[in-house]
Amino acid sequence: MAEGGRGRRGGGGAARRAERTSGKIEQARFITRNIPDFEILNAEALEIIEANAETVLEEIGVAFPENEPALALWREAGAGVEGDRVRIPRGLARKLCATAPSTFTQIARNPDRNVEIGGRNLVLAPVYGPPFVRDAGGRRYATLEDFHKFVKLGHMSKWLHHSGGTVCEPTDIPVNKRHYDMLLAHMTLTDKPFMGSVTEPSRARDSVEMCDILFGGLDDRTAMVSLININSPLTFDSIMMGALEEYVRANQAVIISPFIVGGAMAPVSVAGTLAQVLAEVMAGVAYSQLVRAGAPVIFGAFVTSIDMNSGAPTFGTPEAAQITYGAGQLARRLGLPYRSAGSFCGSKLPDAQAAYETANSLNTGLLSGVNFMLHACGWLEGGLVADFDKFVMDADQLGILHKLAEGIPMDENGQAMDAIREVGPGGHYLGCAHTQANFKSAFWKSNVLDYKPFETWADEGSRDTRALASARADALLAAYEQPTMDPAVREALADYVARKKESMPDAFM
Repeated sequence: MAEGGRGRRGGGGAARRAERTSGKIEQARFITRNIPDFEILNAEALEIIEANAETVLEEIGVAFPENEPALALWREAGAGVEGDRVRIPRGLARKLCATAPSTFTQIARNPDRNVEIGGRNLVLAPVYGPPFVRDAGGRRYATLEDFHKFVKLGHMSKWLHHSGGTVCEPTDIPVNKRHYDMLLAHMTLTDKPFMGSVTEPSRARDSVEMCDILFGGLDDRTAMVSLININSPLTFDSIMMGALEEYVRANQAVIISPFIVGGAMAPVSVAGTLAQVLAEVMAGVAYSQLVRAGAPVIFGAFVTSIDMNSGAPTFGTPEAAQITYGAGQLARRLGLPYRSAGSFCGSKLPDAQAAYETANSLNTGLLSGVNFMLHACGWLEGGLVADFDKFVMDADQLGILHKLAEGIPMDENGQAMDAIREVGPGGHYLGCAHTQANFKSAFWKSNVLDYKPFETWADEGSRDTRALASARADALLAAYEQPTMDPAVREALADYVARKKESMPDAFM
C-alpha cells in the first residue's frame, strides 16, 4: 500500500469491494518454461562454431586498449599479450568461464519480486537506452519526467518482472549526474529489480553504494544486472571493462553482450557471426572470472542485420532469429544464463511493421531459451525511441509468452474428457460444467486489443490499437501508487544523491 494510503478494511463484502476498488496491481512471477527450446544447429555445426571461436581467440585475439591492469591479469592467466592484443590459448577461456554460475538470484527490495536468472527461467525487462521518446506530441528528446513515467508504467505492468535500467535517457539532466536520478527512480518508484549504470566506472561504483544503502548492506547478494557491451569486433574498451570490474568485485551481475550489426560489426554469414559472438562472450566472461571467480555473468547476444542499400539496421529478420537460436545453444553448452531478443523493430511508429518485427523477435526469444530479455517492451526506431504507446502494447503482448511457456496441461482437467462426455454429438460447450469451472482462466486475454463487435467499436470512437494503448497508459498512470518504503532509507538515498551532485560541476558531455 502506498504511503499515506488507507488501512485494510475488514469484513466480508466490504473487504471484497475494497479489494476490487483499491490500487492493488496484479504481478506475474518470472516465466519458467515448460516447453522445449528450439535448436537450430546440429552437433557437427556446434562443434565447428566452437572450434572457430577458439581459433579466433588463439590466432587473432581480442583487444583490451588502455587497460594495463587487464593485460596484467591476462598475462598471469597464461595468455599471450602484445601491445593491447590478447591471444588466449585454446581452451583457457572456456576453462575460466566454468566458474561463473549457471543460475543466480537478483534480489528486489520487495522479496516477492526477486528473480531467478538462468535455467528454464525467463525474466522480462523494458527498453534500454533511447535518447528520444514518442508520445501524443510526437518525437522529442527524453526528460526525467518521461523516465519517471516509464518506471511507473513498468511497475504497473503485470507481465514485466524487472524495471530495467536506462529506460530512456533523461537529456535534461547533466550527463555526469543523471545516473543518480535514474537509480533513485528505480529504487523509490517501483519495488521490482533494476539495472545499474555503466557509462563510467565511478558511476558503477555509485550504483553499488546506493544499493548498499537500499538493502542495508549487500553482503555479496546480487541486487543489479548491468549491461556491458563489447565494442565488436573483438574490442573490450576500458570504460566498459572498468564498469565490469566494479560490478563483479561486488558480486553484481553483468551481461557480456557483443553489439552485432551483421555486415558491419560481424560477417554477413550466420555461422561466421556466431563464431565471433562466442569468441567475444567467452573472452568477456573469462575476464570477469579473472577479476572475481564465481561472479554472476550472463551470455549476451544483441544481433541485427543491416540493410545493404541504406546501411540502417534491420530487425525481426530471419537471419537475426537464426543467430539468436544458435547463440542460445552455445550459451547452454557454456552453462551460462542467456540474454537476447526483445521488442525489436525498425519502424518509426507503432504500426504494422513494428508489430510484425516485434512479434518475430519476442517469439524467437521465448523459443531460443533466453533467460533475461532486455528491451522486452517500448522499443521503436531501431532503439532510438522509447514509445509510451508501444510500451503498453508490448507489455500486454508479453502475457502471450507467459501462456505459451506454460505448455499444454495433460492432467485430468486439461484432457477435458468429462466435458466431451457431457456435451456429446451436436451439443455446445458454453454451459457445460468444465467450461463453467475454467472460463476465467482458460484463455489469455489482452488488456489493450479490441475484440468487440463492429457496432460497439464504432460507437466507442473507432479507435485503433495505438489509441487504445494510449488510453491504457493514461489509466495505468492515473492508478499508480508508489510502493511503501522505509522513510529512513528514502532519506538516506536522497541525502547520498544530493551530496554527490553537489560535489561536482554539471557536465553535458
